[in-house]
Amino acid sequence: MKRRVLFVCTANSARSLMAEGLLKHMAGDRFEVASAGTEPTQPHPMALQVLQESGINVDGLHSKQLADLKDEHWDYVITLCEKAANECGTVCQPAQQIAWDFPDPVPSNRHATFSLILKELKERIGLFTLVHQKETGLKTPDYNPVTVFRALGDELRLAILMLIRDQKKLCVYELTTALDSSQPKVSRHLSTLKEAGLLETERQGQWVYYSLHSQLPQWLIRVLDETSDSNAKLIQQEKSRLQAMPDRPGVRLV
Repeated sequence: MKRRVLFVCTANSARSLMAEGLLKHMAGDRFEVASAGTEPTQPHPMALQVLQESGINVDGLHSKQLADLKDEHWDYVITLCEKAANECGTVCQPAQQIAWDFPDPVPSNRHATFSLILKELKERIGLFTLVHQKETGLKTPDYNPVTVFRALGDELRLAILMLIRDQKKLCVYELTTALDSSQPKVSRHLSTLKEAGLLETERQGQWVYYSLHSQLPQWLIRVLDETSDSNAKLIQQEKSRLQAMPDRPGVRLV
């Protein structure tokens, strides 16, 4: 049975349409794919142009209203902007929410900008399909060092991974408090780490907990251990915030 994926952004004119076309082209045998907008307009001609130039079929791609699709069953809802991420959290349950954040190419109206967004979407969707294969047992992904270190090459993502390594498992609420950062921003970085195969999730009641992936290769575990042992102050402040939480999920005060 194919997993169902819905891409959402504001206008459903460029980013989400390009993502829909890309995933259908790259893995249409494994997914049923659609896209929608919170305030849909019309497909941008340049979005369709860069897809066609990449050999991707654009037949049937059109802007759709999120309200018309929100009550259908979706396995994944992937938002491409912060506005859509905020609105989809309540209307597309119980789908797994994945928050990506790509700049809107429409204001620039430049071919080069649309091409760049298409390239970045292709890379992200490639990671998504690899992780999906791993989670469904279809294929064990190759932990390519370039992909791994690209995912770790961000200060906040590194802090997230080291915190989760230290605490064994954390939910988004705990991470936003520890990192003193917004939920959409933390969720975006968690999605990147999960797509790279570094994290896995488990639902406990109302909370979804993130932990290090159970199949991390030994070389990567050694890298994380050495990083932690050699940089004791790396997440010291974040751990203090976490320990000071008065309402930490799953932790009883005595």
